[in-house]
Amino acid sequence: MTDRSTLRQAPGAAGTRILGVGSFQPEKIVTNDDLSKIMDTNDQWIRDRVGIIERRFAEKDESLVDMAVKAGTAALADAGVDPSEVDTVILPNCTMPTQIPNAAAQVADRIGITHPAAFDLNAACAGFCYGLGVASDLIRAGSAKKALVIGAEKLTDHVDPVDRANAIIFADGAGAAVVGAADTPQIGPVAWGSAGEHVDLIYMRDDKWIYQEGQSVFRWATTQIAPIALRALELAGLEPSDVDVLIPHQANLRIVEAIAKKLRAKGGREDMVVADDIKYSGNTSSASIPLALDHMRKAGTAKSGDVVLAVGFGAGLSYAGQAFICP
Repeated sequence: MTDRSTLRQAPGAAGTRILGVGSFQPEKIVTNDDLSKIMDTNDQWIRDRVGIIERRFAEKDESLVDMAVKAGTAALADAGVDPSEVDTVILPNCTMPTQIPNAAAQVADRIGITHPAAFDLNAACAGFCYGLGVASDLIRAGSAKKALVIGAEKLTDHVDPVDRANAIIFADGAGAAVVGAADTPQIGPVAWGSAGEHVDLIYMRDDKWIYQEGQSVFRWATTQIAPIALRALELAGLEPSDVDVLIPHQANLRIVEAIAKKLRAKGGREDMVVADDIKYSGNTSSASIPLALDHMRKAGTAKSGDVVLAVGFGAGLSYAGQAFICP
């Protein structure tokens, strides 16, 4: 009988953690009053409906890749990680203008990350939580050492500028996190899934414009997302009272507040900090959670060592969430 080699797997890490975060937003600020000049709307109507005061729009020559490079570079600097240490780049997005080539490889090359595994991930507004879950599991499995996860979107390329139901909501930007190994877990298991029976609630119409059935999405999110957040806590061995910072996807301020209210009803603390980045950033899809996290760290409302609960949801309908320790 011929001796055969035994198949082996790479040794993984005991746990994972976020080493640093970074973000980027375009310079162009668009207020509600600016929008009222091109469509039938006004500042109070937008504030009451979605809670947005202003948002950022990229210039025509400012690409998704450009924004992702800047956010990724900022996250590496925050983590104190050299690009040469990164072996995996994951880029959640749903607005890359071309299917081929992907954004991740282009971003990696421009940042100076040499020959990493690089792939895009499309789970729409749940994309960052999906990407963070994949990065964490790759490192625990030994398939990666350090991963850069960048949620980036240029939604204004796909929003009809005079569609007041959607043009008031969506914006552009990028947010990133560097993920590495840890002796003890600092990123909890991902709680994720999809509801494909609702695929027609958010989709790209005529392969160009984003369409969403706003009221149906609102009802689904305000009833279905809090249980997903609670499931993420359960998987991580935590209770709602352990959560210091809640960062839901910044889709609509009323949805954010409804999720927070349900978590508090299940034992969440009254002093739990709740992200409201949508007020000044709009809905940036897969970029919204890392954007909010970076802004909250800079403002001091999310501090190193805080227990953060993030939950994303959007087209698909896709959803995902996890608890993690703020870097």
